[in-house]
Amino acid sequence: EEGGGGKIELLERGAFVGLDLAMMAHPAPVDVAEAEPFAVSHSHVEYTGKAAHAAAYPEQGVNAADAFTIAQVAIGLLRQQLPPTVRVHGVMTNGGEAPNAIPARTEGRWYVRAESLAQLAETEEKVWRCFEAGALATGAQLTVEPESKPYADFRTFAPALAAYRRNAEEIGRIFDPGTPARRMNRASTDMGNVSQVVNAIHPYVGINSGTALNHQPEFAAHCVGGDAEKALLDAATALAWTALDVAEDAAAR
Repeated sequence: EEGGGGKIELLERGAFVGLDLAMMAHPAPVDVAEAEPFAVSHSHVEYTGKAAHAAAYPEQGVNAADAFTIAQVAIGLLRQQLPPTVRVHGVMTNGGEAPNAIPARTEGRWYVRAESLAQLAETEEKVWRCFEAGALATGAQLTVEPESKPYADFRTFAPALAAYRRNAEEIGRIFDPGTPARRMNRASTDMGNVSQVVNAIHPYVGINSGTALNHQPEFAAHCVGGDAEKALLDAATALAWTALDVAEDAAAR
């Protein structure tokens, strides 16, 4: 589900055929009604070199870890020429096994994000050239494999968004457009792909986590207990009311 494009699989197998409205809510530090996620691609990157004893026969090796280092430096330099609507980030998941052996294989997982699928494709070309630079400089072989199909940007169904905001406020939820904590609504989601073919909304419901933000252990701790349970119930209620409002709105239908 996380990074594997599960909703894209469901979409392609017909799970959303005939539906008029798709909705989901996601926890966040604060309430945000409208999702504005980046499009994103998820890729597995691997360099294959040649092992050798780092002290006795270093000239016999092809250092796959060096290849990854060169790629990361190149990406760091590339960021100056990237627009603010783009994100490039990742981790090395295998950087070698022993300090006295030149690494024969390194692996990593990398994400490229952008405002749209078109901008994503344009950015990916630049990023993959950085990884190619690592291979060219070291002689290692580069393999890049997508982990899923790209996640699309989001198309919000305005009547449902207006209804959700109204219903959430009636329950007592508060939308603060000025707080930086609201930026969780930029997180990429395969719900974006669903929204391209089905009317959809993807609000975020606050769990009153204070300074703790998503993907921090402190935020996970806030996902258990009274505030989190209230957020869950409020979001479910507001979504249910929204479905009724849209169904009863002739213009929306």
